[in-house]
Amino acid sequence: MNISRREFIQILAAAAAAGINLAGCEPGSDQQKPPGGPKPSKGPSTLYELPPFGNVSLLHYTDCHAQLLPVYFREPSHNIGVGPMRGKPPHLVGEAFLKHYGIERGTPEAHAFTYLDFVELAKKYGKVGGFAHLATLVKKIREQRPGALLLDGGDTWQGSATSLWSNAQDMVDAQILLGVDVMCPHWEFTFGAERVKEVVEKDFKGKIDFVAQNVVDKDWGERIFEPYAIREINGVPVAIVGQAFPYTPIANPSYLIPEWSFGIREEEMQEAVDAARGEGAQVVIVLSHNGMDVDLKMASRVRGIDAIMGGHTHDAVPRPVEVPNPGGGKTLVINSGSNGKFLSVLDLDVKDGKVRDYRYKLLPVFSNFLEPDPAMSAYIEQVRAPYKEKLEEQLATAGDLLYRRGNFNGTFDQVICDALREVMGAQISFSPGFRWGPSLLPGDPITFEYVMTHTAITYPVVTLNEMTGEQIKMVLEDVADNLFNKDPYYQQGGDMVRVGGLRYAINPEADIGKRITDMELDGEPIDPKKTYTVAGWASVARPLEGRPVWDVVAEYLRDQEVVRVKELNVPVLKGVEGNPCIGA
Repeated sequence: MNISRREFIQILAAAAAAGINLAGCEPGSDQQKPPGGPKPSKGPSTLYELPPFGNVSLLHYTDCHAQLLPVYFREPSHNIGVGPMRGKPPHLVGEAFLKHYGIERGTPEAHAFTYLDFVELAKKYGKVGGFAHLATLVKKIREQRPGALLLDGGDTWQGSATSLWSNAQDMVDAQILLGVDVMCPHWEFTFGAERVKEVVEKDFKGKIDFVAQNVVDKDWGERIFEPYAIREINGVPVAIVGQAFPYTPIANPSYLIPEWSFGIREEEMQEAVDAARGEGAQVVIVLSHNGMDVDLKMASRVRGIDAIMGGHTHDAVPRPVEVPNPGGGKTLVINSGSNGKFLSVLDLDVKDGKVRDYRYKLLPVFSNFLEPDPAMSAYIEQVRAPYKEKLEEQLATAGDLLYRRGNFNGTFDQVICDALREVMGAQISFSPGFRWGPSLLPGDPITFEYVMTHTAITYPVVTLNEMTGEQIKMVLEDVADNLFNKDPYYQQGGDMVRVGGLRYAINPEADIGKRITDMELDGEPIDPKKTYTVAGWASVARPLEGRPVWDVVAEYLRDQEVVRVKELNVPVLKGVEGNPCIGA
């Protein structure tokens, strides 16, 4: 990206107004000057200079999905909350989000937290995340807060070509180099039980605590992993209790973890919290991969938790939600976004064995504003080198903004759906509503690596099946209930399955079986008894042999010079009028 001196001065002015220091950042680069150049000046007025507070500090990132390099990532324009969560954090987008948190439109924070003016502001402020830049920020905050723990909320090993091809080793070593202290899991399990245990027992031993109180042996109910770790911060014993994604064997293939059982296990969570307190923990933090709505409910039902630092649903929430708990106090519920885009900093003032006060900041990781850490940069270059030529193959050029995140569809999801229909010769296509996958700006090259950031899973086989109209409706109803069930404990996170060809209407507030209506194909109503050819991928039922989805998408893209999404196939929304969960 090349910008003029005038544009660069405008960036400096806008950043200064938002409290960000850009000393050392040069136009025409996604990184700052190399080590030895000008350093950001010190002072609490700058974004990354937070005044220390209290005596216990915790840093948290989550759902990076194996993105070692900086990316663009567009936040959703639809994030619908139902029932009691309607119109409440984390279900706010766009202008409603900015108004709720008092953020001015057009600022770096507005760009980090919303989809508004995305292309314009992405060109202005640059990419986000990247482990080299995150490493710099972690070191900087730790210098300000000696003893601070770094927590990884999971979904770390999956989401890139290099993580898939290296059997997650690139991310495992990156976590160790970054200085992670404790982590909890989700997509990690898609590498299989043996691989997970190998990493925990060998690579992580003595370095990173892998905690998950809710993963047990199917036969005996015994915990597979340690439920919590107790670490001392400045003389204060702090317990980190792990909560893996409760629905892993449903949302992902159970055959990869055949002997393990999951679940929310609220009673067992209470037992783990009590046990940690019994061992002397003065602070109890739950490191969760529940999803934020589930965390909010759990916080209201389990006593003794000071804070839940959560992930899974990729929600970036600038202020903790304070939830009254059964112990008579309040539990802070925190979510830290995704794709390495944010770092949470939670400072606690602990006196006489109790948390008396706190300060919190969710820091956007702007790669333009942070120097890359030299050691991490060298490591990333090393692990990518064997795959460089394959990763950089240019398949086409983005004619439109390409993104995934959103309740019902994203432009690159549409590309995947179109590819499945055209290459497989299907009438209808289904693509999972995964929330991971970065964005591309118009004019950017669509590389094979970019395709892999949206498709790199261990069960990628494309299928072509015949389904009746009745079966198609049943699939849509089941996925909608997983997403929009009014009881958070029955929500599995993610977004609605993306569809190609098929048109329908949805009422998220309706009951199961009644949400999906008005299904059409080529202007004709879907016949419940008629069969249709349906292409899809990421089947969780059983291991399959066949063509991986990235090959199908790459074949489709190689036939395009410039990829434009003519029409985004989204359902007609009913029952959500005036909902601040929906942007313009």
